[in-house]
Amino acid sequence: MPFTCSDCGKGFTHSSKLQGHQQVHTGERPFTCSDCGKGFTHSTQLLTHQLVHTGERPFTCSDCGKGFTRSFHLLRHQRVQSGEKPFTCLDCGKGFTQSSHLLAHQLVHTLDTPFTCSECGKGFTQSSSLVKHYRIHTGERPFTCSSCGKAFTQSAHLLTHQLVHTGERPFTCSECGKRFTRSSQLKEHQRVHTGEKPFCCSECGKEFTQSSSLMKHYRTHTGEKPFTCSDCGKEFRWSSDLKVHRRIHTGEKPNTCSDCGKEFTLSFDLKVHQRIHTGEKPFTCSDCGKKFTRSSDLKVHQRIHTGERPFICSECGKRFTRSCHLREHQRLHTGERPFTCSDCGKRFTRSCMLQRHQRIHTGERPYTCSNCGKGFTQSSQLKKHQQVHTG
Repeated sequence: MPFTCSDCGKGFTHSSKLQGHQQVHTGERPFTCSDCGKGFTHSTQLLTHQLVHTGERPFTCSDCGKGFTRSFHLLRHQRVQSGEKPFTCLDCGKGFTQSSHLLAHQLVHTLDTPFTCSECGKGFTQSSSLVKHYRIHTGERPFTCSSCGKAFTQSAHLLTHQLVHTGERPFTCSECGKRFTRSSQLKEHQRVHTGEKPFCCSECGKEFTQSSSLMKHYRTHTGEKPFTCSDCGKEFRWSSDLKVHRRIHTGEKPNTCSDCGKEFTLSFDLKVHQRIHTGEKPFTCSDCGKKFTRSSDLKVHQRIHTGERPFICSECGKRFTRSCHLREHQRLHTGERPFTCSDCGKRFTRSCMLQRHQRIHTGERPYTCSNCGKGFTQSSQLKKHQQVHTG
């Protein structure tokens, strides 16, 4: 290795590679994106980044048609499809799709963590840390606020929470005067002024102001899902996702529309719903100008122009633009009829067919002729009837 970095001692076979490496130490980013101004140390990184703006995904999976901006992303995806796990732990034989996942896993064997969680296998150096961690799985919150009844897993969290009731904020920012209940909150806040992001992901280089944000981000690389629903066993990467998921079981819908009173489990769903009242349609098709309330609806619509049908029936090869259409179609092969009439027991493959059928029992005729007032159970019947008036 004839070319050596004077800062860290790393060796290189070519001077150009050493020159590129030294930008890590200097912070120089000479290649700048003309669309967003983001800087890069290598021209190849800039070229890959620009695909974000163009939407181009040159690397396509031959099995499912999914596109990727990088070849190694496609390779990683294909391992998920094939089940291949080429990176194996020599200590326990566990296999992984990525070398980074193996490296993260090997810490289990190299670190001295004699106290292990029986639920998820996570190790700890102290028994007290294991006791605190185990409350994630049990849901136990032994420390309760005497003022409002809110419960906490740790006594320190309760002490900090009680400052909410006293109004005390003992930690003040010298830059802007903002006050905080915790010294850690002040420390994190001060990074807004300094721009410091001390927590860096070893996988992708993304930087964070908080260690907790890095820890959460790292799960996107390892695939770890430490939060488990006690009702159905579904696993989640983040506790917030588990909290939202549990509303399926509890029926809780805390987000209410101020216009019509309709309730939603997610604040995002409420935001989308409110566009019905405001008429806002922020997503526009570049081909025909049609507008949509959701980006997902626009994405599906654009398949009309591109002809893309990414959902394929494994039985007969028929292709569909939507996954729900594929699911409905597959019932022709399986014979499944999951929607049952509570009045007569007749079963249907679609909920809309059941809804239409139930009008036989209820007598409901929601489609009314504006000329003579006659009612119909189906819009197609109304359309046919209106020909009587038009001739």
